[in-house]
Amino acid sequence: MRFTNSTKTNTIGSILLLIGFGLLSSSCTNSSGSVAPRETALQLPVFTATKISATTYQEFSATLEGTEVIEIRPQVNGYLDQILTDEGAYVKKGQTLFVIDDHIYREQLNNAEAALATAKANLANATIEVSRLTPLVRNNVVSETKLQTAKAAHEAAAAAVAQAEAQVASASINLSYTRIKAPVDGFIGRIPFKKGSVVGVSTPDPLTVISDVDHVYAYFSFSETDFLRFSAQFSGKTLEEKIAQIPPVELVLADNSIYSEKGKVQVATGQFNATGSISLRAKFPNTSRLLRSGITGKVRIPKTLESTLAIPQASTFELQDKVLVFALDDNNIARSVPVRVAGNYGNFYLVDNGVKSGQKIVYAGFDRLRDGTVIQPELISMDSLLRSN
Repeated sequence: MRFTNSTKTNTIGSILLLIGFGLLSSSCTNSSGSVAPRETALQLPVFTATKISATTYQEFSATLEGTEVIEIRPQVNGYLDQILTDEGAYVKKGQTLFVIDDHIYREQLNNAEAALATAKANLANATIEVSRLTPLVRNNVVSETKLQTAKAAHEAAAAAVAQAEAQVASASINLSYTRIKAPVDGFIGRIPFKKGSVVGVSTPDPLTVISDVDHVYAYFSFSETDFLRFSAQFSGKTLEEKIAQIPPVELVLADNSIYSEKGKVQVATGQFNATGSISLRAKFPNTSRLLRSGITGKVRIPKTLESTLAIPQASTFELQDKVLVFALDDNNIARSVPVRVAGNYGNFYLVDNGVKSGQKIVYAGFDRLRDGTVIQPELISMDSLLRSN
């Protein structure tokens, strides 16, 4: 049989191909002739998503004010003679804060008292004259006209006494206004005036401001969305009835610490403002007087969720604006799944969509994990994760 060059080339190629298969088969077997194992699956910690009862919070930025913030203004004009308090001092109701030079007002009172004494003397003379003329008229010694004239003079003298008494009272009030006293217990604000300054009823700035901080109001706002959620969350036909159902609220201070005493939401404005929000306030006791007017914080309104899925924040990652986890299917294949966060519970997210109760979630090791990766799960107790929260 003759072989052409083409036939020889095909024959040689077939032989080389068989040799290659033989070498490949040899490389895939060990000395005992068995097939080598596949690459080992990733061993990663996994937990089972579990429903729990938890309390989450809605936080709203707030500004604090004393329950009474009172401007202290002078009621009379004059030189500021004494300043008997200092900025930031705590004062009691009735305590004297400022003294205005009272010389003018003391002289006005002296003049009013002198005028009153004169009026009383005139009244006494008029009374005597009426008493003298009455029996004379009865005995027809003098005419009835003289008696009537004397009685009119008596009435005028009595009116003059009343007028003088009013002037004394007015002068006394003006004199008392020269000593400006605290209308309530509270803390003194800024004092923009110095001793010797001219102050009066037309002075645009108050002498100071007193804040009664035995209790404080924390003012905060609901957006329209927040308001609709609030309306659905609490029972009641009116806004006031719904507010009455709100449990005691907490105050988060500027350093993120929680104020020791809880407050109560009491009142809301009747309508939304131009920015689309409605204002509310919560009242907090301030026994320690730690809280002052003007400081800021956050009001936390609690919301109890009876049965919600808890996912450790450490087991999540973010992609654009989504929060995702790696969930396992029945074949332990990891798939990234977006979840919807309903609130925070310590180091956990409370989720209401994306995963189901009983589903296994990868806890850590995302740097080695891709969609579709088969893993060997190392189960972590959910109880242990919750205890460490």
